[in-house]
Amino acid sequence: MFQPFHFLKKYKLLYLMILPGFLFFVVFKYLPMGGLIISFQDYQPYLGIQGSPWVGFKHFIRLFTEPTFAMLLSNTLILFALELVVFFPLPIILALMLNEVRHKLFKSSIQTIIYIPHFMSWVIIVSITYVFLNVDGGVVNEIIAALGGQKISFLTSPEWLRPMYIGQIIWKEIGWSTIIYLAAITVVDTQLYEAAEMDGASRLRKIWHVTLPAIRPVIITLLILKIGNTLELGFEHMFLLLNSLNREVGEIFDTYVYTAGLKNGQLSFSTTVGLFKGLVGLILVIIANKLAKKFGEDGVY
Repeated sequence: MFQPFHFLKKYKLLYLMILPGFLFFVVFKYLPMGGLIISFQDYQPYLGIQGSPWVGFKHFIRLFTEPTFAMLLSNTLILFALELVVFFPLPIILALMLNEVRHKLFKSSIQTIIYIPHFMSWVIIVSITYVFLNVDGGVVNEIIAALGGQKISFLTSPEWLRPMYIGQIIWKEIGWSTIIYLAAITVVDTQLYEAAEMDGASRLRKIWHVTLPAIRPVIITLLILKIGNTLELGFEHMFLLLNSLNREVGEIFDTYVYTAGLKNGQLSFSTTVGLFKGLVGLILVIIANKLAKKFGEDGVY
């Protein structure tokens, strides 16, 4: 007979370890979902949820019919595609390279160096970028001018916003993202490497035929989770890069929610945008998970 309290008592320390994470999701992810009801209301703070009038799908119709929707969707999808194509494979490649390093001190030193940017806030990352790329006194532009070239307005130029955005993500997160892949590589059966070596396989052959197949389930799982965040690029990073000159190519759903909800006080409409992002993410995760299982992978669930 199943006795849940017996398991709680027997593994109380393990359950205690997961309690902070459980409370985080309950308080910051599940409880706020009750506020999604204002997407179907003309919410007024002084009236509250119970007193605010119902408007049905008015805000959804507005979202899909506004001219800004096409711009927001385009910008968000382009940036996500760049993250998926450019950034996503890099931690895998870096983890494979680090795994081939035999000198432990050198390997740990490299790991420490590439982990450090993850602990910096986006404010610091963008500020450092500003120091390097600013037109007036920026290091990069001073070098360009010294070589006889024309200074480039990286920070205000629309065509430079997306490369700068992806470059900052790579700088900040590539090291930290290797941790899961390195952990997956450590559990690969060493006998497989020995067998491959006896067959005359080179290092590249062992990586291709042993290491990558072994960590493929981890790659697929992280890819599915990444696809679920298609419209969730994050607010802080892009908000710090935006200005009046590059907003046309940089405005995304996350920054638009801030503008509509907090600056303009359109709480119901901004909640509608957030609900739309969440539903799209949920649908994409379900589709990606089904495709993964169709091709013989485990998937997320």
